[in-house]
Amino acid sequence: MVNKNVLRKLSNQELERYLKEGNRFVPEAVQAAFEILEERGRIFNEQEKTAVQQLIQRKQEAEEVKFTEERELWKDHITEDTNAVKLFPRDLILLAGGLLGTIPGALLLGLNFVKLKKYGAAILTFIFGIVFLPIQNFLVPLIYKESIQGFFTYRKSPEFFMAAVGALILLLLWVLFTPKKLPYKAASYILPGIICLIMLAIIINYPEWFSGYLLVSFAK
Repeated sequence: MVNKNVLRKLSNQELERYLKEGNRFVPEAVQAAFEILEERGRIFNEQEKTAVQQLIQRKQEAEEVKFTEERELWKDHITEDTNAVKLFPRDLILLAGGLLGTIPGALLLGLNFVKLKKYGAAILTFIFGIVFLPIQNFLVPLIYKESIQGFFTYRKSPEFFMAAVGALILLLLWVLFTPKKLPYKAASYILPGIICLIMLAIIINYPEWFSGYLLVSFAK
């Protein structure tokens, strides 16, 4: 947000730079500079006023285009097109990563990268899925120890926080390494289901290995 009082500290010459074509200032700053100059007695003819308003409009349109592009970047481009590449759905990966830990989520995401021939991204994702487990187990009791007793509620527990962090990192890996705006068709849920069931069985039988996991915290 533009602070008009800050701009008022600038000289007229500095404010005039805000009205020139090709400047990198946001449209709100251009509008504020224009208004301050008028307050100081700068007289703009109709041609100059039109030029300033057109400059502001172009900047606003450019910001809207940029916002749309960023939103498309984070959007999940799943489709029913039978010709599209088949990948494990993003929502499924994030759900598995949040509830069952980063290992199954990273495994599914890594397999997507293998199919897309992003082998470096696949290896990085597999490593992250494994490495995050000891980090999670270390940080959860540390957070409990350093926090005020009773501060964490059911929905704001360290386990929930770490699960959210793990899922968020999986999302970032998806956005970084999946080709932009790539339409894909959901692959079969059979393999993800098998992986999740195996992971669930491991968690149930060896809960001490997953002390920082959300599911284990529910059983306590």
